[in-house]
Amino acid sequence: MTARWRRLVAALGAAGAVTAACGPGWATNAAPPPTPLAPCAWWYGIGDKPTDADIELAARRYQVVVLNAWELDALHKLRELNPDVKVLVYKDLSSTRNYEGAVIGDQDAPLLPTGIGYYAAERGNPEWFALDSAGSRIGWEGFPQHWQMTVWDTNYQQAWTDAVTEEVVREGWDGVLADNDFNTLSHYSPVLLQGTASREETDQKLRDGLDVFLGKVGDTLRDKGKMFVPNVSETFLRPGRWTAHSRYSGAMEENFGFRDDGGGGGLLTFQGNQWQELRAQAALGESWLLLVTHTKDARQERAGYASAALLAGPYSCWTKSSTPNYLDPEWSTLQDAGLGEAVDWAGREPSGVWTRTFTHGWVAVNPTGAAAAVTPPAGLVDLEGNPVTQVDLAAADGVVLVKPQEQAAPPPR
Repeated sequence: MTARWRRLVAALGAAGAVTAACGPGWATNAAPPPTPLAPCAWWYGIGDKPTDADIELAARRYQVVVLNAWELDALHKLRELNPDVKVLVYKDLSSTRNYEGAVIGDQDAPLLPTGIGYYAAERGNPEWFALDSAGSRIGWEGFPQHWQMTVWDTNYQQAWTDAVTEEVVREGWDGVLADNDFNTLSHYSPVLLQGTASREETDQKLRDGLDVFLGKVGDTLRDKGKMFVPNVSETFLRPGRWTAHSRYSGAMEENFGFRDDGGGGGLLTFQGNQWQELRAQAALGESWLLLVTHTKDARQERAGYASAALLAGPYSCWTKSSTPNYLDPEWSTLQDAGLGEAVDWAGREPSGVWTRTFTHGWVAVNPTGAAAAVTPPAGLVDLEGNPVTQVDLAAADGVVLVKPQEQAAPPPR
């Protein structure tokens, strides 16, 4: 067991032991946790070409920015405006693409959203295109001209790793945001992979391949002093997968605080083992949690931000996404609350509600499928300045309260 894994196990035990809003109870041989701050902000800026105004805003507002590979001018501008911002390049692990922009005529573009160009694979290694049980290439439904690749093929893994690492080092990116470290092909296609007899066999082949692939990419980038952050999906279904796949520089959760409308109505993030693993990573304080809550209403926004605050640590960043394609920089008024530093671990009440206290405020999240009442600390107000002594928290909802006038000093915008 590596030193980091020993520390993570200690953090997992400490985080999991908390059942009420109280101190952390660290193991005697564990290092004290770093200062847990209210969630920082980040920008998944892959939806459109950023404007100069977008970049100036990002330099003031965000701690992490993800850009497309061809946005080198934006990368350099961000470096000039704020050298402390971590700027990652977007690269897809699992597809190659031949839409206009990824290809130019019958050639691959010089800078790609993927690791391997469509024509490079077509002409040099056509075996890297995954095939279905009928022997046909697999296009992703809803994403035209995205083609599933053989993520389990060691030659594909090595070629992807070599190409991306060379580009990251050459262009000066801080690292890679690797998309589509997914759990199942079914979100993109109903077909089965050639040589498999069931959905589970297909998905297991992909997961096993990605497990090995991530280790190869992560080791190589780490050796070059670069970050590696995969967008790993549905880890509430696979105990240990979040912990394993976030072991380099962290991981991205693109459906953070997502409501299980097809089940019990609670928040999926809190189901299975995922919540415990997220808490352990935040408590360890060594890697990034990049959290996205897709928001169609105020409840989703509250639940997402307050849940992120429960995970507050030095590298816990949250953003909302109100558009499906990440077209614009996003900001929530909740991020102006000015919660400050966490003064305790998040704790769970008998009702199932989780709470956490900060130097300048308090948050609560009800991840269950039933409404619950919770009593906040005395003397707090909502973000409009109204005193609050009791909160009737709806299912899958959250609340953010602050000390009077503390919200008047928001973080830089």
